[in-house]
Amino acid sequence: MFLKSAIKAILTFLHLDVTKNMQYDRLTNQILFKSLKSDSNCIDIGCHKGEILDIMLKQSPTGKHFAFEPIPSMYADLASKYANHKNVTLHNCALSDQNGQTTFQFVKNAPAYSGIKKRAYAVDNPDIEEINVELKKLDDVIPTETRIDFIKIDVEGAEFGVLKGARELLARNKAVLIFEFGKGASDFYGTDPAELYQFLADLGYSIFGLKPYLSGNNGYLKTEFVKHYDDNSEYYFVANKM
Repeated sequence: MFLKSAIKAILTFLHLDVTKNMQYDRLTNQILFKSLKSDSNCIDIGCHKGEILDIMLKQSPTGKHFAFEPIPSMYADLASKYANHKNVTLHNCALSDQNGQTTFQFVKNAPAYSGIKKRAYAVDNPDIEEINVELKKLDDVIPTETRIDFIKIDVEGAEFGVLKGARELLARNKAVLIFEFGKGASDFYGTDPAELYQFLADLGYSIFGLKPYLSGNNGYLKTEFVKHYDDNSEYYFVANKM
């Protein structure tokens, strides 16, 4: 595991993208470095092992950081890892557009694919344990007086529910969003890419690919965003109020 992580770090440093996911990881890091100030307040939704939260803390040491992880064992690891970080608030729940309880598909041999609904899995023989988790709306969790500058969403298809549950927060803040949204996951939730695009557009957001965003290009037209979704040419995006 250490060797695998070391090789990945070297390839990332050299900008050698062996896979699409490696390219997205590298570009995500660049967007974080570009966007975050020392006092930026951030939200990490689908915190997993805390890789993105670590960068948020490094780039914004005086900011307030909120992290969400519904898998109990991973949440416990995060609670131990960040026990001494007073500016980190952890939540052991999933996010959506409603409050309550939900079943959750914990993929024990590939936790990164875990989510509220079953999806396509890029792993042989996924070992799935269905657990019950708490469900919350982001609007009901983050204090209204807290400015939010950056939000990362990686929830294996449930992105639109998270966004709809954060409508008020998105409306009152000028936060940069970075989110996964692609076939094999989002389609299992019946999400219409045109509807998601319009939801963000109505709140003043433009949507970009990661590389075009870093290059200063204009945001996608709705037809362009839908095409990227339909042909799966891009599945990680940035949204920003320009």
